[in-house]
Amino acid sequence: MTYRYPLDPVALTASLVAIDSRNPSLVPDGPGELACATHLAAVLSGWGFAVALQQIAPGRANVIARIGPTGRTPLILNGHLDVVGVEGMSHPPFAPDVRDGNLYGRGSTDMKGGVAAMCVAAARAAARGALTSEIIITAVCDEEYESIGTRALLAQGLRATGAIITEPTRLAIAPAHKGFAWIEVVLHGRAAHGSRYDVGIDANRHAGLLLAALDHYEQDLLTKRIHPLLGRASLHASSIVGGTGWSTYAERCTLHLERRTLPGETGAQALADVRAMCDQLAAARPGFQADVSLVCAQPPLDLAHDAPLIASMNVACNASGLEPKLVGLSCWTDAALFAEAGIPALCFGPGDIARAHSATEWVEVAEIERAAEILEGVCSAWGRS
Repeated sequence: MTYRYPLDPVALTASLVAIDSRNPSLVPDGPGELACATHLAAVLSGWGFAVALQQIAPGRANVIARIGPTGRTPLILNGHLDVVGVEGMSHPPFAPDVRDGNLYGRGSTDMKGGVAAMCVAAARAAARGALTSEIIITAVCDEEYESIGTRALLAQGLRATGAIITEPTRLAIAPAHKGFAWIEVVLHGRAAHGSRYDVGIDANRHAGLLLAALDHYEQDLLTKRIHPLLGRASLHASSIVGGTGWSTYAERCTLHLERRTLPGETGAQALADVRAMCDQLAAARPGFQADVSLVCAQPPLDLAHDAPLIASMNVACNASGLEPKLVGLSCWTDAALFAEAGIPALCFGPGDIARAHSATEWVEVAEIERAAEILEGVCSAWGRS
């Protein structure tokens, strides 16, 4: 039986928000995205898309939906279905509530409003017979943790001439965002009674030396590395754990660092910088010993401002009466993975990233509708030139 659903991006947003799709890699009792993906797949199938449900892991799935003529200029519209935890929220997380022009609920701004807008945009363009290129909807799992959904799509050879990731940008065009590197430093000391300074080596104090070096590194170097849309590079100490008791020299201290990278910087370079600092400290301080490793790194995004994808967005924004605005995102998104695979990518969507993961999450109804209108214009024009 064909599943009928109105071509209404706000109604679709509400139906997606109503489904608990908390990421189980972040929340122990998170159910995953499968139920949400199954619902969206049924909606898109009813709208005439050729739909595949791609199971990535137990309870985790991607939706891949295609519409329009196949050819050499497909356009990908991408968004993630997973959401973060809901502890401490000021309103029921999975009871979508539309009031005062806003839709409240976990995932409303990050990013089920964007997912709904892109799906309706492609469906409306197809219904008008306006498509000259294939539009590929990819609604993926796990963006909030390791991006196993988008990585699986690209590993299986998904290709296109452009990708729009409908993350919340307040309807600005975001061709750039920062990357990041998670670096673990394990500092080794020597356990001893607190009275035995002649024997003990304090791993915690050595961590303090490294933190002081990192502070100079940020102030002297990172503050001078600036991107016109993204601002400067940065670093912070996420956590520090060491020691066992008041009267014992700490044998081990583990320091977790996050380095936010700019276009042109890599996780490997960030790792090398920290290792160089540790080597300098080891040469100057007897007993200083540290193991430095890269736990995870994601690349930054930087799409050239004269890229055809930006030109298409500019035309569609102007046609809708919205003045195009280029911005950079401080957060990381799956757009960088598409760019790394050779697919030009940018972010554009309804909502404000500042509300993502917050106790009160909402998206403006008018922005969902406007995003669908603008994306419909992009879909309709894609591949015509």
